[in-house]
Amino acid sequence: MRKLITSGAALTLLAAIASFAAERTRIKITSSAFKEGGDIPPKFTCKGSNTSPPLQIAGVPSEAKSLVLIADDPDAPSGLFTHWLIWNIPPQTTSISEGSGPKGVHGANDFGKSDYKGPCPPTGTHRYSFKIFALDRELNLRGGAKRSQVDAGMKGHVIAQGELIGRYASK
Repeated sequence: MRKLITSGAALTLLAAIASFAAERTRIKITSSAFKEGGDIPPKFTCKGSNTSPPLQIAGVPSEAKSLVLIADDPDAPSGLFTHWLIWNIPPQTTSISEGSGPKGVHGANDFGKSDYKGPCPPTGTHRYSFKIFALDRELNLRGGAKRSQVDAGMKGHVIAQGELIGRYASK
């Protein structure tokens, strides 16, 4: 009985530590253009000027060596669809100005371009995810690399991450 209680206490302690570590590894990513779960203004979509939204980043761990920014549409009919892909962003980056990409290496989005392509759902409302990842190293990939290559390079090297979701409906 004593072993059972000790084991239970140890598991509870490990769960608490894991929970604390998980909370500690969250990066906050926000935008002054839209709120979490809110509507993305047309200006930042294919119906507007296709301008990238301003983004603010907070809580990057001090041990981070680089950041990765990925914007995608998880509701695309063909599956996950990447709209923006940049890696080796300096970890000191705290904001990305409207209409510009951060310093870093730009990859190919699913439109075959290396720049931001705004939301443009064929029908209905889609969610658009802006994800930021802190890595314990830089990625050794050439510009124009695809999402699958970036995902493979990040595997085992993500030390923190955050996500901002916005919505857009085609009209």
